[in-house]
Amino acid sequence: MIYDFCVVGGGIVGFATAMELLQLHPGASLLILEKENSPGLHQTGHNSGVIHAGIYYAPGSLKAQLCRDGLNASKAFCRDHDLPFEECGKLIVATNDIERERIDALYARAHANGLSLERIDGEELGRREPNISGVAALYSPETAITDFAAICRKMADLVAEQGGEIHYGTTVDNIVEKDTHVEIGAGGNAWRAKKFVACAGAQSDRLAALAGLDVDFRIVPFRGEYFQLPPEKNNIVKHLIYPAPDPSLPFLGIHLTRMIDGSVTVGPNAVVGFAREGYQKLSFDLRDTLDFASYPGFWKLILQYRHHALHELRGSLSKQAYLAECHKYCASLELDDLQPYRTGVRAQAVSREGAAIHDFLIKETKRMLHVCNAPSPAATSAIPIGAMIAQKCGELPG
Repeated sequence: MIYDFCVVGGGIVGFATAMELLQLHPGASLLILEKENSPGLHQTGHNSGVIHAGIYYAPGSLKAQLCRDGLNASKAFCRDHDLPFEECGKLIVATNDIERERIDALYARAHANGLSLERIDGEELGRREPNISGVAALYSPETAITDFAAICRKMADLVAEQGGEIHYGTTVDNIVEKDTHVEIGAGGNAWRAKKFVACAGAQSDRLAALAGLDVDFRIVPFRGEYFQLPPEKNNIVKHLIYPAPDPSLPFLGIHLTRMIDGSVTVGPNAVVGFAREGYQKLSFDLRDTLDFASYPGFWKLILQYRHHALHELRGSLSKQAYLAECHKYCASLELDDLQPYRTGVRAQAVSREGAAIHDFLIKETKRMLHVCNAPSPAATSAIPIGAMIAQKCGELPG
């Protein structure tokens, strides 16, 4: 048989894409191939759980629009399927005059993106969050928290209910595009599909290369190390607490995040990882390491951000240094409050020129569409990303 669609990748973007394809083409035959034994085990299941409002993104950009649409779509999906979410809101805190200027610029950007943010001074910040100190803050009432892994599992259920065929434990090792279809192989098994979509996350460059595409980027894994506060500190904040981001850096910095289960996490930092799917502190994969270490773009990126990279490394090696970052806005935290928590790995696409690619990167051929980079907040934006991909796939393939 020749399937109408084959989607490789069982994370939230892959299942959102499959769900949207089946909604756009009722009755179509669809195959999902996922190398793990259940959905959402990598970036989907190792993120902060925040439904972002789109404060940081350039006005009019695709990223800003998808995040804004995703904010509403994620909440609606949770309501429709009785999944947990909470509109706890977010405070972006400035701790000095330089950071006050940064949040002023953020306020202007958010306003241009159609977001309703509230400026508050240090006194009002202290009233709303007695354990947080700063000279000013921005309040985003729409920012929420959820469990994206649970959303992904529900999407998988919906895809199966609509007739989608899901194969777990299936690692794709062959992709050949023909004139009328794409041949896909995995461990001796083979399938054919009229349209092929790859949503492979940390493996996106490898899937694209396997399919014969020109891969002018490389995935570099960055570990995001978190800590969890002890249960008696679960009420230390009422909102999500984010630092004022430095616009010259690619990451947002360490923040306090309320989780949907009532706990509070601290993090993440951002350090180079030595395994694309390595969640333990000393995880190492030789192939993954050689992939980025032999890539000139990686060294150009590290050279550009060398001072910040050393700063992040200090926080990884020293819990005291990590705590110092938290003390900038939350002085009451103590070293023993930083308890172990799961680590995330961000699949950062890097260009040959050494630029961190922050926007969506999609490569298309007649029969294939590869999502090579779906940057944060991809989990928030998954449903509109899936709809966009489904539209790009066009009419039901002939």
